[in-house]
Amino acid sequence: MAVSAIGAQHERARALVLRFGWNATAYQILNPGIELWFSSAGDGVVGFVRHGGVVVVGGAPVCDRSRLDAIAAEFVAATHARGERVCYFGAGERLDDRYAHDAAWSRVLLGAQPVWDPHDWSTRIAKRKSVRAQFNRARNKGVTVTEWPAEKAENNPALRQVLSQWLETRNLPPLHFMVEPETLSHVRDRRVYVAERGIGQVVAFTVLSPVPGRNGWLIEQIVRGVNAPNGTAELLIDAAMRSIAASGSTYATLGLSPLSQRAGLRQLRQPIWLRFVLRWVRLHGARFYNFGGLDAFKAKFSPMEWEPIYAIAEGSTFPPRALYAIAGAFSGGAPVRLVLRALLRA
Repeated sequence: MAVSAIGAQHERARALVLRFGWNATAYQILNPGIELWFSSAGDGVVGFVRHGGVVVVGGAPVCDRSRLDAIAAEFVAATHARGERVCYFGAGERLDDRYAHDAAWSRVLLGAQPVWDPHDWSTRIAKRKSVRAQFNRARNKGVTVTEWPAEKAENNPALRQVLSQWLETRNLPPLHFMVEPETLSHVRDRRVYVAERGIGQVVAFTVLSPVPGRNGWLIEQIVRGVNAPNGTAELLIDAAMRSIAASGSTYATLGLSPLSQRAGLRQLRQPIWLRFVLRWVRLHGARFYNFGGLDAFKAKFSPMEWEPIYAIAEGSTFPPRALYAIAGAFSGGAPVRLVLRALLRA
């Protein structure tokens, strides 16, 4: 596809996301490497990647709620026409309502995402002495946070240096799909808050993506450089929450906390192989990714609620190839290579 055609397709998808985006991850389908499909009526868009005969969808179809069932059915039919099957990753309540009682589909509870009304943020944080202490640690080290306009943040060398430092500290190689680290080339509708220490030393930043259908924002990235004092991440979140509250937003989330049980739901019935895999990840996955630490970090800000997040795939029981395809979507290639690279880094 020509560059101009790709750009036009991206703009078409962006317009739909800014009009209908309800899933917290809706804006992320505009990230690099994600293919786009449009409904025949032009009123819906799906972002996805292909792996091993499975189409892994980022979140859910982006469309008016009244059209969700019809557009989802049209997308599935188009996928079947290519000889592929569908798996939704990161689906929320609306899509779960669509498939929860359909015997041809199966679901996995991926975890939960914390939610706040930004206008209530200051009241909740006032009750969290330990969090306020983290704010003070950063401030006492001379850290201040300001919002940068998109034209300043986009491809900014200081931000890119901090991003590079942060990626070097990760136990996993860079992942893609719904955790794409490359957002600085596509700031545009996002909001970027930057932590600086002293005179102009950038030490961290956070990127927020719009969730227009809920009048809110996803805190998509929190990136800390090697010179960021303790409490910098907390101070970034605090500044962002207060800022979006001042601009009238009523919804904010820190995104999916994988394997979290804080939504208060029991795990769905799963095949034995999948229960084994999830148990192994809980026991041994911390050497690559600290699921428990991430969950505790998000919980300490006293969310109003935790929303359950699902993977939904074709099949009466969740199929192994759907899980493999999800791993491939995030690794950007063969999951086995990702595991081997992760083992070397660990």
